[in-house]
Amino acid sequence: MPPPAAALAWLSIATIAVAAVAVAIVSSSVGGIGVNWGTQMSHPMLPTTVVRMLKANGISQVKLFDGDAWTVGALAGTGIEVVLAIPNDQLARMSSSYDNAKKWVKENVTRYDHDGGVNIKYVAVGNEPFLKSYNGSFLRTTFPALKNVQKALDEAGVGNRIKTTVPLNADVYSSPDDDPVPSAGNFRSDICELMVQIVRFLRDHNAPFVANIYPFLSLYQNHGFPVAFAFFDGGGPTIDDKGAHYTNVFDANYDTLA
Repeated sequence: MPPPAAALAWLSIATIAVAAVAVAIVSSSVGGIGVNWGTQMSHPMLPTTVVRMLKANGISQVKLFDGDAWTVGALAGTGIEVVLAIPNDQLARMSSSYDNAKKWVKENVTRYDHDGGVNIKYVAVGNEPFLKSYNGSFLRTTFPALKNVQKALDEAGVGNRIKTTVPLNADVYSSPDDDPVPSAGNFRSDICELMVQIVRFLRDHNAPFVANIYPFLSLYQNHGFPVAFAFFDGGGPTIDDKGAHYTNVFDANYDTLA
């Protein structure tokens, strides 16, 4: 089971459109609205322009997908809480050598840790590394990388306020076909032991558990999926689970995790 804490919901919005909802079980109160800031696009905006947009819209949290200095540097002095990220293709380097993890932390975290610097809160180790479509490519490297990076943060003297986590896809857990209700949910059988180890590590380090829930993918990937169940306005089918009634896929998915 995830750590015994309430949920912090990040409404992950791309620069133009809603992309996902990241549920981070990390605190006892809702921390606010944050955005994903991706840079893989045909016409990227200047980081300074994006920062102005964030501030103008009252966005106080942002999640990046790497540690690009141009992007990170633009957030200096803004007070915006930042999640840096180590891409999946760097997990092997982080897991195989603690020195690599220390170097990454020095170059991407502690260099910004000063008055007027960047308000880094978390380091995301990988991005949905256990997706089924990856065929286990990152199963052996993610957890060792997570431990090395957190150790490097601790050694650098910032581990008490900058934590590691692993953003996961919602396919890391599910309910069985013969009992498709949230209370019957569990981690996928092929990664259950690994997930328990990761959850315990996050708990022991007071770090958040993060899962990306994509309600609309249920609709997009299954033409037989009831349309109304993908939205929050009710009017569609419901799921009854031991007295709990679910009117949308997000709530059902969230409680399967919780």
